[in-house]
Amino acid sequence: MLFTLPDQDKLYDALLARDASYEGRAYVGVTSTGIFCRLTCPARKPKRENCRFFASVAECMADGFRACKRCHPLQPAAEADPSVKKLLDALEDDPSRRWGEDDVARMGLDPSTVRRSFRRHFGMTFLEMARQERLRHGFQALADGGRVIDAQIDAGFESPEAFRSAFARILGLPPAQLRKGSLLRADWIRTPLGAMIAICDAKNLHILEFADRKALPAELKKLHAACRGDIGIGRFATHDLVERQLESFFAGKSASFDLPLAMHGSPFTQDVWRELQKIEAGETRSYSEIAQAIDKPLAVRAVARANGANQIAIIIPCHRVIGADGSLTGYGGGLWRKQKLIEIEAQYR
Repeated sequence: MLFTLPDQDKLYDALLARDASYEGRAYVGVTSTGIFCRLTCPARKPKRENCRFFASVAECMADGFRACKRCHPLQPAAEADPSVKKLLDALEDDPSRRWGEDDVARMGLDPSTVRRSFRRHFGMTFLEMARQERLRHGFQALADGGRVIDAQIDAGFESPEAFRSAFARILGLPPAQLRKGSLLRADWIRTPLGAMIAICDAKNLHILEFADRKALPAELKKLHAACRGDIGIGRFATHDLVERQLESFFAGKSASFDLPLAMHGSPFTQDVWRELQKIEAGETRSYSEIAQAIDKPLAVRAVARANGANQIAIIIPCHRVIGADGSLTGYGGGLWRKQKLIEIEAQYR
């Protein structure tokens, strides 16, 4: 499990010592290179401030890191399972390919068996792994100031139209509409629970969502219309502030956020979001308790809808709202993340 790992300083000592006892249990992502490694990697050791530690390959890849070609962190699973090795080799040889289950079947492999194998070894399916790689390449090219055609080539898509179409599906916008020097800018923020997309202006945070949230494309389209298309890829000082406060939160140092927020919702919805911010870390509330707190005791379902419409994850803590029977209920970022967030916040009680 993610939070059974030792603290980051102990893991860094293990990295320096190339401690084999963490083999398969801990990985290091190096922010200066974008690569993740085993702790036993023979490469020159990175600086402490450039290291992020993870409990699984899936967490590394979800956070935007690619596998090291010196220590081959995917190799143990490949050696243990011929089908895994076959697909990993194919992905490395042809990273531009649009993988589907039909492709897997044509290689003489059973898609359902492959899904189970990859989930067992990596915590993600092969198709998810391939998609993560394509997304990482494409977004990185655009973030570095590349042209759409350059990003398309880097991502391995067959044509600029295919790349724009894929980006439209994932982010809700074709990349050509993401202007440089825009009023609103989007950038990646890495967290232990996966990559998040933050959209900020020079002063306010507008959207903070996990990159794989299904509602993200619709949220971006709505914001794109509201700001008349003035959204680009890049970073303000606001992004740095968001990143610092999230790092402090996940490190167990502080659960307080004092960011200026731009809330895009009806007055009722904003009332619900402000009430969510009053819930202390380590505490939970039910939908009915939120409804009572805003003097709308009969609006439980409306409160639930407003909670689900939250566009600023973690900072507006919709994950702290649970069912009246104590069940986790839904969460746009995935119930596993909701559980992890509640586990993290237990230390803040």
